[in-house]
Amino acid sequence: DVGEIYSRLLDHRPVIQGEIRYFVKEFEEKRGLRELRVLENLKNTIFETNEHVLPRCEQAMHDNLNEAFKRLQAANDMIHRLQEREHEERKV
Repeated sequence: DVGEIYSRLLDHRPVIQGEIRYFVKEFEEKRGLRELRVLENLKNTIFETNEHVLPRCEQAMHDNLNEAFKRLQAANDMIHRLQEREHEERKV
């Protein structure tokens, strides 16, 4: 009888363990939902990037690199002609 009174009055382990279980359950559920939302947002962002942004970037890069390559070729040709003229002038 005394042991039961002692455990009810002074032994708080069962109550504390119940509270801990409740806290952990609530924390995991709320965190799980938050993590799920974060992962869903990341998935949407990655999908948007792969389907829309990346192809536009690739096309813009391809167009700009082609234009830069054409300009570099033109500049290289001009420099080559100037060098040939200079070389011809030195011969004379």
